[in-house]
Amino acid sequence: SALHHIKILEDLDFHDIIVSLKASDVKLAIEAYEKAAAAFDYPIHLGITESGTLFAGTVKSAAGLGAILSKGIGSTVRISLSADPVEEVKVAKELLKSFGLASNAATLISCPTCGRIEIDLISIANEVEEYIQSIKAPIKVAVLGCAVNGPGEAREADIGIAGARGEGLLFRHGEIIRKVPEDIMVDELKKEVDKLAEEHYEKQRKEKEEQNV
Repeated sequence: SALHHIKILEDLDFHDIIVSLKASDVKLAIEAYEKAAAAFDYPIHLGITESGTLFAGTVKSAAGLGAILSKGIGSTVRISLSADPVEEVKVAKELLKSFGLASNAATLISCPTCGRIEIDLISIANEVEEYIQSIKAPIKVAVLGCAVNGPGEAREADIGIAGARGEGLLFRHGEIIRKVPEDIMVDELKKEVDKLAEEHYEKQRKEKEEQNV
């Protein structure tokens, strides 16, 4: 069907085309997009249509679109959920970040809960995740519940915090930079994130100025 409609447009000397092959079946969508990528060079819009609710639809979309993106296929993407469109955008951004396709976006690293955790890890991770949504810089931020293993396990993070009883350890690239009281550790982490973001923005400004010289 897609090839048929492409030919109709080409016969009319119209080539400003983007092709969408969305399906609700994950395996069918993957197969269709693979065939399309091999058949023509037009931009391809990705999507798993009618994927479901926020939870189920996110899983289904990640499974299908992740497989397609991993093959280097796709020019634009839409996450279709029975949810607030804002949630669709959030899921799409996280999916693209997972494949390194959203360069100016912060990423959260957080550990699962375990018996060593002495802080409210879940609420802290959610708060930090919400905070970094507006950060347009490629920063990896870690929120970990264990001060013993945390900094080392997240050494790839640009900045992070590991909770302990009554305090938190702020670290950069696995190296502890200071201890902070538990009641202000999230605020201190946010300040460090802002500093890193500003450093990135300043670097961008200087590069742009050099290009204009």
